[in-house]
Amino acid sequence: METMDDFKEELEASFRGVTEGEIMTGTVIGITDTEVILDLKFYTEGVIRAADYSSDPAFSIKTDVQKGDRVSATVISKDDGQGHILLSRVEATKKLAWSELQDLKDSKTPVDVHIREVVPAGAIAYLCGIRGFIPASKLDVNYVEDTSVFVGKNLKVLVFELNQKEEKLILSAKELLKEEEDKKRRETISNLQVGFVTQGTVESLMPYGAFVTLGNGLSGLVHISEISPVRIKHPSDVLSEGDHVKVKVIAIKDGKLSLSIRAVKEDAQVKEVEEEVVEIPKAEEIGSNLGDLLKKLNL
Repeated sequence: METMDDFKEELEASFRGVTEGEIMTGTVIGITDTEVILDLKFYTEGVIRAADYSSDPAFSIKTDVQKGDRVSATVISKDDGQGHILLSRVEATKKLAWSELQDLKDSKTPVDVHIREVVPAGAIAYLCGIRGFIPASKLDVNYVEDTSVFVGKNLKVLVFELNQKEEKLILSAKELLKEEEDKKRRETISNLQVGFVTQGTVESLMPYGAFVTLGNGLSGLVHISEISPVRIKHPSDVLSEGDHVKVKVIAIKDGKLSLSIRAVKEDAQVKEVEEEVVEIPKAEEIGSNLGDLLKKLNL
């Protein structure tokens, strides 16, 4: 037989007052075309209208809500006119979400989001039920001009900036992509050895040297002293951006490559000299040959 203890939770709840603005949690026990009904373990049930369940434009009350779901919602009214407590999951989500978003930002935790739509300046994605904006400059390592290619894609992002008062949430994929790119770059560099010679392209010129790209995300600095065998005042004296040059890796430190154009030219000159060297006979060989020659002469 059921006893008073079996109804203890419901009984205690029936004596508790309800305050507008508080967050209550219940279990979904009913779903209609217009509302979700919750069992709050209270003296009455809770009702969430479809419009108050989610702010996501793609939300469907029929497919996104299931009986048995545990839902937290904010009390909008103690009575919806039919004796039920009127609730808003949207409001509760906002309160709980901003706290969660702040934790994600503080911990720099990567999260997956789905790009639902784009605008000329960036893309829109929802995180914790909050509408987030990803600027075009934060969609990739390089600036993206055509944001439409991101529609329907999933991206791993960080919470870059948030302002609960203004309800602004800025997300970014750039930092994670750059981190992955740097990791691959370090792995590639670890496979290189000092003395390795390869082809590169002059990317930019600085007063102190030239930056050369080697492909596969690698680049290195050719110091001005390593550009030419003769002294030059500025890299532009002998180089131009876009020039294809042969470089030699002369140092690898802290994931950075030091390159040399001069060393490649000097190595080539040494090789040429070695190839042009004529083998000179030994002295005894010369003497012997001379003796043989004199024997054959009739003096």
